[in-house]
Amino acid sequence: MATRKPTWRLIRSGFADGFENMAIDEALMLSCAEGASPPTLRLYGWRPPGVSLGYFQPVDGQIDQEECARRGYTVVRRPTGGRAILHDDEVTYSVSVRQADLPGGAKLLSSYREISRGIEAALRRVGVAASPAAGETKSGSQVPPAACFARAARSDMTVDGRKIVGSAQARRHGAILQHGSIPLRVHVADVAAVMAPDSRAKAALGEAAVSVSDAAGRQVSFEELCEALIAGFEQGLGVTLVPGNLTDEERTVAARLCATKYGTDAWNLERPGPRRGSHSAKSLAISS
Repeated sequence: MATRKPTWRLIRSGFADGFENMAIDEALMLSCAEGASPPTLRLYGWRPPGVSLGYFQPVDGQIDQEECARRGYTVVRRPTGGRAILHDDEVTYSVSVRQADLPGGAKLLSSYREISRGIEAALRRVGVAASPAAGETKSGSQVPPAACFARAARSDMTVDGRKIVGSAQARRHGAILQHGSIPLRVHVADVAAVMAPDSRAKAALGEAAVSVSDAAGRQVSFEELCEALIAGFEQGLGVTLVPGNLTDEERTVAARLCATKYGTDAWNLERPGPRRGSHSAKSLAISS
């Protein structure tokens, strides 16, 4: 007799600003931790474009806040680690799941690998052969240290040594939040304007990262990649995705987090102290 596949919720959120996006992701993780919500895959975009900082990342010397403001980019600190990302022409995914509901969920690296199965299968569907990065790589000393896509760690995915997916994870109360950026196109000049003003660093960044469209050799749309991710997660993780929406409680928690945390300078611009359960690509590479 065939084994019934686990059922996950699928939320296609469309586009929101960085403050709302991060608040929703944390609300989903908290709801899963309480057992109030099923494992959830969320797909979304950023409007206006925004820069997200890793949980531990300082602002000074890393991000040009004046240039971000001039361009209308939001600046928000993630609940997860890693380096800064300019979210513009991309699909962002997030997975919220209890550790017990994910094969290998108790261990950091194995949980990254399990979730990566879905992303790898999705990228194959659009003609891109990606694989988990073997270890931390960089294209040279001139790569800007602030930019996530300047280096690939074992939490990320690469194509021919160039980073195509940047992911980070946080864990609280037995639940996992993993989210990541999958660029449809990489606008190196825009990233460089807010993170890498040096021309040599700009060139190095262009060598270190690759977009889905460039890797596929054709233009891949937001909708096409979303559909590929849905099919890829079902195939790669062996789950059934059921379309759904945020619950009333999740909306309430997200709104509160947006107002009191992610929408505030105190959270976004001040570097937090160490916190157990938040993992960046850097700390992952060291610990494993």
